[in-house]
Amino acid sequence: MKIIDGSQGEGGGQILRSALALSMCTGTPIRIENIRAGRRKPGLLRQHLTCALAAQGICGARVEGAELGSTQLVFEPGDIRSGDYEFDIGSAGSTTLVFQAILPALLMANDVSTVKLSGGTHNMMAPSFDFIKHSFLPALQLMDIEVTAELNAYGFQPVGGGEWIATIKPAVTVNPLQLIERGEMVTQQAVVTQAGIDCRVAGRELAVVQKKLDFDDSELVINEVESVGAGNILSLRLSYLDVTEVIESIGQRGVRAECVAGQAVTEATRYLQSGAVVGEHLCDQLLLPMALGKGGCFITLKPTLHTVTNCTVIKAFIDCDITISEFAEDYFEVRVSK
Repeated sequence: MKIIDGSQGEGGGQILRSALALSMCTGTPIRIENIRAGRRKPGLLRQHLTCALAAQGICGARVEGAELGSTQLVFEPGDIRSGDYEFDIGSAGSTTLVFQAILPALLMANDVSTVKLSGGTHNMMAPSFDFIKHSFLPALQLMDIEVTAELNAYGFQPVGGGEWIATIKPAVTVNPLQLIERGEMVTQQAVVTQAGIDCRVAGRELAVVQKKLDFDDSELVINEVESVGAGNILSLRLSYLDVTEVIESIGQRGVRAECVAGQAVTEATRYLQSGAVVGEHLCDQLLLPMALGKGGCFITLKPTLHTVTNCTVIKAFIDCDITISEFAEDYFEVRVSK
């Protein structure tokens, strides 16, 4: 049984999710200790508990410690099974992070699977459904990994109530990923998606984007949606030939629209000036499928502690080299060699 220290590095839920995914994919029993020790509320929250229970359902694992607040989890995986799955977090916890934990295993199943996820779809500190659909899944297609996603209902914090369905085809062959040059921009778009919020808020956010990033009127979109709870998210989508960088900022009570937009603009400016191809959040998402597949390399921004920690967890399970080389400020190569 492999022992994983959940307090290492950034000490968050990514360690749990990556360890569960790698345990299923390699058939390695694990005990994760000090779960989320680096967070204000350590232990399993609803989203993390759903990750563990979803993983258990997919491979028939024997599990100990799968309860709210638990700081230790034993997970002994069985055989991965394709199927039609439904997982409900029961709160506004991030459905996309649950998806992150179970996707690698279902790519190794022997048939197509569908997964219905209920909870939060547009969360703080997590990739939104839009990021998954417009940035992550197209990048997987470059590796010959076919996954589609359709949104049925929006779920904003703190109410949740969102729902989406992913269809996952087995990855029979996986190509090495190569994202070295960004190339010319194909399209750019600023989209505000909101429910139950004064439309003037979206207008103020987009006005900041237009002024700071010189977007045309045709590139500004207000997407008024229905949701059981109010919410607002600004999504900047910078599309190139082989990659789409999605930069997001979530509206918060008491935070001015101009500040929400300013955060996204700052991140977009950093990305545009760097010459990097892969943004820091997509970088995190790609490491595991590359390590389980045939490796590859990409140019990214300065890796975060989140990324470095993820590399450490991956190398604990898989015999691969993950090297990070600095070529210039905010211009790094990440290479995964099998």
